[in-house]
Amino acid sequence: MVKLELDQVVMRRMREDDIEIVKALIKEGCEGTENRLILHVLTRPLSLFILAILSSILRCIVHSFILALAIPVFLLIVFLKITMPRSTGVLGTSRPYWDYVGSSYRGTQEETLPNPYTRISGKTPVIKKQRRRIRPKEKEKEMPPEKIDPEREQAAGQVWVADCDGEIVGCVCREMEKRAGIRKICRVVVGCWYRREGLGRLLVQSLEQKEREAGAHRVYAHVPYPSKVGEAFFRKLGYQQLGEGTEREEEEEKLETPERGFLGFPLTKVFYKDV
Repeated sequence: MVKLELDQVVMRRMREDDIEIVKALIKEGCEGTENRLILHVLTRPLSLFILAILSSILRCIVHSFILALAIPVFLLIVFLKITMPRSTGVLGTSRPYWDYVGSSYRGTQEETLPNPYTRISGKTPVIKKQRRRIRPKEKEKEMPPEKIDPEREQAAGQVWVADCDGEIVGCVCREMEKRAGIRKICRVVVGCWYRREGLGRLLVQSLEQKEREAGAHRVYAHVPYPSKVGEAFFRKLGYQQLGEGTEREEEEEKLETPERGFLGFPLTKVFYKDV
């Protein structure tokens, strides 16, 4: 684990040059999430009941107990791999993650999130520009920048990266504004070498402060269903799981629902916080 100086972290909007790094960071942070979601769905009582029925039918056809058990499970896993939203394990949003990440660097202005640690320490964080090595052949193959219309840009949401001494060490992703005063955090990822240093908390709380100043009054966060770490993280930040509060939340549950997969099983847990 590398000691991270939080007062030297700059939380800025993702740029075009950051896209591949952020994709790799998200992929690393979500490693194994999809498999855990599939295991969660397979072990539900209704799924087990359906698998038992299919196995009983196949037992009379293939005359092999092992094949009768393995074939339905294999087919269901393939079906879940194909039909499960790719974004559920990546960002927790129904939008394709490639469009979400690929569009969110827009906004060439140097937007940053507030970092309270800089006020405490009195230090001024410095961003070192990353050097990109391009070979002569790669220069010839470079394609012109993709044209992104304002509607797609608005629908893409925002990705904020934590930049420390020119290295991206984490990111927080916010979905598009679907309702006035409501924001939705889709994913919080911290590099494996910088975890348990308070960076994830800093990213979320700084984003909350910015959205509160912009007029938001509630923030939602979707956490992959089997993720106990993600659930504990947001609870420590003051979030509550939807459905554990008052009767008023019944109306909110109709507007903000978890991602669902095979047979309607929930794939994410919804947490909220009033800011």
